[in-house]
Amino acid sequence: MGKRLRVPEARGGASYLKGAAPQREPGRAQRAAARMAEKILVTGGAGYIGSHCVLELVEAGYIPVVIDNFHNAIRGGDALPESLQRVQEIVGKKILFQELDILDEAALRDLFQKHHFSAVMHFAGLKAVGESVQKPLDYYKVNLTGTIRLLETMKAHGVRDVVFSSSATVYGDPAYLPLDENHPVGGCTNPYGKSKYFIEEMIRDLCKAEKDWNAILLRYFNPIGAHESGRIGEDPQGIPNNLMPYVAQVAVGRREYLSVFGDDYKTADGTGVRDYIHVVDLAKGHIAALKKLKENCGCKIYNLGTGCGYSVLQMIKAMEKASGREIKYKITARREGDIAACYADPALAKQELGWKAAFGLDKMCEDLWRWQVQNPTGFSNN
Repeated sequence: MGKRLRVPEARGGASYLKGAAPQREPGRAQRAAARMAEKILVTGGAGYIGSHCVLELVEAGYIPVVIDNFHNAIRGGDALPESLQRVQEIVGKKILFQELDILDEAALRDLFQKHHFSAVMHFAGLKAVGESVQKPLDYYKVNLTGTIRLLETMKAHGVRDVVFSSSATVYGDPAYLPLDENHPVGGCTNPYGKSKYFIEEMIRDLCKAEKDWNAILLRYFNPIGAHESGRIGEDPQGIPNNLMPYVAQVAVGRREYLSVFGDDYKTADGTGVRDYIHVVDLAKGHIAALKKLKENCGCKIYNLGTGCGYSVLQMIKAMEKASGREIKYKITARREGDIAACYADPALAKQELGWKAAFGLDKMCEDLWRWQVQNPTGFSNN
């Protein structure tokens, strides 16, 4: 029996060839395969955006390792969240998952000792604007303390690359439109938005102090839609906080009508205007961000949006078109803290990440409707 030869270790783990002759310098295809076999930690990966990103990671050749504490996820079979069980079915590959809370320091430490991660995608956190006003300490504890523990664990184990799930809420009330990355931040009107802003500042300070860190902060606008299979999508627990899941539930008969908060804004039809982006486009933006980290880019910030604003009434009409059903609504008083319009300038992401949203409003609504029809009560009771 020949000697066991160790070949260069890919970042996903060590490889060994038994009784093999010395290998020539690997070609481009082999180098690409080794590079793409990287393990990526995905925190909060059972949620709406996280699960779609896990799917895109697998499709792009990465090995996602997912942690989630089931705060906003439904349990499925094989100790997996139902969302990830379905991702497995779609991609035909096993998804590595561990039930874990990012506040659990010891569990995080054990996880990083078990796996060699090349980067972290950080989604885990509480995310309901209204609830954050009622429970500010919960939001600061989970979002801020959880992120600090994650960053400390990364540092202790030599992992220095992170993609953070931020939000356009950090911009507050727009001073101008469209919003670019140079727009002032920090004028947030609720603890959820403030927690995103504080985390951004923490990561920026860390990258400034320690030059070997690379971070990309992705400011999302309004993700909607679902994977075209209809197998995974947004499954809000209780009454939806966001417009389009509520609209879809009215269309499918789960809710009687939609309340439209205000029709006297300075917009084309008087209702609030927002930038909606297909969740699959958003997920692909994360893959582009991972590639950017390889350039040792330091700390970078990008908007992920389409650059197009649609009003509430336009969204209702688009969903009526996709579903073929009338969507009943009532005009009610404005909601405190709501702004007239908010939409992105996504030019920087196109310029530096090579990323641009590919799907329009019709596709967003068609995919959302397919998910809603196939899963009228979400992931549960199907």
